[in-house]
Amino acid sequence: MKVSVLGAGGWGTALAIILAERDFDTTMWEFFPDYAVVLDKQRENIKFLKGVKIPDTITITSDLKQAVEGAELLVLAVPSHILRGLLEKVKMLQYKGKTFVSVIKGIEQDTLKTPSHVIKDVLGNVKVAILSGPSHAEEVGRKIPTTVVLASKDRALAEKVRGMFFTSYFRTYSNTDVTGVELGGSVKNVIAIAAGVLDGLNMGDNTKAALITRGLAEMRRLGVRMGADPDTFSGLSGVGDLIVTCDSKHSRNRFVGEQLGSGKSIKDILAGMDMVAEGVKTTLSVYRLAQKYKVDMPITNEVYEVIYNNKSAHDSIRELMGRPAKSEREFLR
Repeated sequence: MKVSVLGAGGWGTALAIILAERDFDTTMWEFFPDYAVVLDKQRENIKFLKGVKIPDTITITSDLKQAVEGAELLVLAVPSHILRGLLEKVKMLQYKGKTFVSVIKGIEQDTLKTPSHVIKDVLGNVKVAILSGPSHAEEVGRKIPTTVVLASKDRALAEKVRGMFFTSYFRTYSNTDVTGVELGGSVKNVIAIAAGVLDGLNMGDNTKAALITRGLAEMRRLGVRMGADPDTFSGLSGVGDLIVTCDSKHSRNRFVGEQLGSGKSIKDILAGMDMVAEGVKTTLSVYRLAQKYKVDMPITNEVYEVIYNNKSAHDSIRELMGRPAKSEREFLR
C-alpha cells in the first residue's frame, strides 16, 4: 500500500518513519519546497525532530499532487487552522476512495468543528479515522514505548488502520467514539497551558494535581454534552494525553503557559516559537463551545482571559480557588 503523510513537522515525520518501518511505500509532503530539499538531502528534520534519521525509503516532496494521487491512505499532520485550506487543494486532485487519518489536535475557530468534521465538510463522505493519545514526536521518533488510540465510527476501518501503525514500540488501540477522542486531544491543550502557568508561577505538585483532575472534569462535561462517551475521557486521548501534556518538557502548550506565568506576553511568546502551540487557538474555540453548549468550564475561562484579555495569572488562580464550595460529585458531572 502507498501512504502519504501531509505535513513534515515533528509528528508527521515520526509517523512517516513508523509507516516506512511497516514496509508501506511512504511519501512525506512538505509545504516549503526549499525545506523539502533540505529534508531529502540531510535525511533529518533539523527544525522539528533533530537527531532522528529519516529512512531513505521515504519519498520527500513538496508536490501535493504527487503525494495525494499516489497514495491510498493520507495522514493529515498539519495545524488545525491550516487544515481546511489544505483540503481545498486536495479537493482539486484525485482524492475519492482514499482513507484520511487525522492526527490533528485542535478545533477550527470560525466553525468550532473538529478535524473529522472539517474533512467531511470539504471532501464529503470520505473514510476518516483519528489517531490521538499521549505521544510526543520527540519520544516516538526515538522508539520510546508509546500507546495511542485510533478512532473511527467505522469499527472495521478503525481496526484496519490501527494495525497499520502497530509496532513493537508504538501500540495502538481502537475506538468508535470519534467525538470523544477529538475533544480529548483538543481540550487537553488548553488545560496544559494552565499547567504551564502554574510552573511559571512556581506552584507545587498539589496545585497541578488539582488542575489536571478538574481539567479532566471540564473535558468530560463538554464531551458528554456534545455526544461523546464519558468513558473515553478515562482513556488514552483523555486522561492519558492530559497527563503527558501538562507535565512534559516536550509540551509546547505547557511551555506557552510557563512563559505566561513568568510574565511574558502571548505575542512575544508566539513570536519566539517555530512550532505551533495548538492550545492558543483552541482556547478560543473551546471557550466558545462552552458558551454554545452552556457547560461550566472555569479553567478554560481563565486561560481564555489570560491569553485574550491580558488578565493576571495570579488573579485567575485567586478566582479559581475562591469559587463556591461544592461536593465532588457535583463538579464531576
